[in-house]
Amino acid sequence: MIASALALLIMQVGPNPSVGGMPGIPDELANRSPRATTEQTARPASGNLSRCLSLASTTPDDALDFAQAWRETGTGELDNAQAAHCAGLALVGLDRFSEARRLFEQASSEVPDDNAPYRARLMAMAGNAALAGGDAVASEPLFAQAVQTAANSGDASLIAGLQVDHARALVASGRPDDAARVLADARTSDASNLRAWLLSATLSRRLQRLGEAQKQIEQAAILGPRDPAVGLEAGVIAALSGREDDARRSFESVLVVDPDSDEANRARAYLEQLGQ
Repeated sequence: MIASALALLIMQVGPNPSVGGMPGIPDELANRSPRATTEQTARPASGNLSRCLSLASTTPDDALDFAQAWRETGTGELDNAQAAHCAGLALVGLDRFSEARRLFEQASSEVPDDNAPYRARLMAMAGNAALAGGDAVASEPLFAQAVQTAANSGDASLIAGLQVDHARALVASGRPDDAARVLADARTSDASNLRAWLLSATLSRRLQRLGEAQKQIEQAAILGPRDPAVGLEAGVIAALSGREDDARRSFESVLVVDPDSDEANRARAYLEQLGQ
């Protein structure tokens, strides 16, 4: 049992518990789908934005040309913000993350004062672009500003989601204790946010706070009983706590709910370790 738990500890935590373990680039940057990017607006997308986002997902160079022409003929602040938003996503598609970050920041500053949620989302996209470009330290204040901008919106789900992203940046910057505090804020902002509970459990486990991790993963399991990532994390926490039977059941549950997932592949590897 001890040997198995140590093997899992090495695979899951590594020499520095502040490194890794949090999600990578969010969908709006990694997948670059028109649906994901359109959802970044707090209001329905204009015809120009919908068309530009579609171009950004398929032919980003064309999207850049479209966005530039749009800015030259736009009729107000929101047009300018949306054009910069689309141009930023096109630059993401070209892996030009530093330029994308600057455009998202510009777009955020151009959003009218009465649309704080959109302004906050754009600032978070600037943070995501910085993360994607490998500059975690620069991303952290951008996420902090996004959270502050959204604070008075009354949108608990938005605030919690931005706080989770802020925590990711703090982990990537080597500040896990600060990240844990921000994740606690996210859980307070929206107690139904599954991702906040799951990432809290992951971070607590990496910091070897297994008692906290267990409570957090139990709450995540209530919110997402069939989420394979929850089952996988629950199994790792159980194994590191010396509860191999519980770990085995959790890993086996992942195979049942989503047998073809990456989590299932990892669960099979862990089950083999437990068997040894």
